[in-house]
Amino acid sequence: MNETNERRLLLVDGMALLFRAYYATAYGGYIRKTRAGVPTNAVHGFIRYFWDAVGKFKPTHIACCWDMGGRTFRTDKFDDYKANRAEAPDELIPQFSLIKEVMESFGIPNVGIEGYEADDCIGTLARLYAPQMEVLILTGDHDMLQLIDERIRVIIMKKGHGNYMVYGVESLMEEKQLTPRQIVDLKGLMGDTSDNYPGVRGIGEKTALKLIQQFESIEGILSNLDQLSKSVRTKIESDLDMLHLSRDLARIRCDAPVQCDLESCFFNVDHGEIRRKFEELEMESLQKLIEV
Repeated sequence: MNETNERRLLLVDGMALLFRAYYATAYGGYIRKTRAGVPTNAVHGFIRYFWDAVGKFKPTHIACCWDMGGRTFRTDKFDDYKANRAEAPDELIPQFSLIKEVMESFGIPNVGIEGYEADDCIGTLARLYAPQMEVLILTGDHDMLQLIDERIRVIIMKKGHGNYMVYGVESLMEEKQLTPRQIVDLKGLMGDTSDNYPGVRGIGEKTALKLIQQFESIEGILSNLDQLSKSVRTKIESDLDMLHLSRDLARIRCDAPVQCDLESCFFNVDHGEIRRKFEELEMESLQKLIEV
């Protein structure tokens, strides 16, 4: 797919794509199913998102990373971590295994580790292989911006099909006036409602951003508490333990015990294998898309 000789690894945030695909196609109430009644709308939408990104960014290597479910080291540290998340819709549940089968038919490894999240698998593989090649991370999750460096870029999927914002070190600074490392400190201060950790109670994104831009880091803020307004200082001093815990929860681990050798990620489409899987799932229309 890559017309240059440059090697490029695409790390796919499988959960982000699958949930996006499910809700993008289920909102009208119609769920695509096979004749046997197996729901496939999320799988169908996932492949359309995935293949569009492959065509646009032309990776030579691909891996797809997944949450494994169950407890992780983050829930061990903070019981309420992600406790606000609703159960997955019934029609989505069987599609978790189906999409992994489809990825296998593309020759793409599915990566996940018990006790860790997909983010940690992505962070670990990105750091591991960035010295050897350019790394692109395909996701909708802005937490991934902390992984950016000179060899790692993050592709954020925006609303609308085939609409992306690609962040590198410069574009992140230009748009958000933040370095990748500061993303973690920002989340430590303001918390994350979707992951259900509070940060410092009473400090929202606007104040957190202002503090990080002024003092560069949480350590910088704590060394200059006397320069803060009494209100902000009191909030931080009252919530120091949660500040440090929230930052720890926000930090993507880049040393997870991932097993995924680069050779297994080499992207070489076997059209016969894909055709068989698409026929099984009654998705022949996607075969035409892949063969273009």
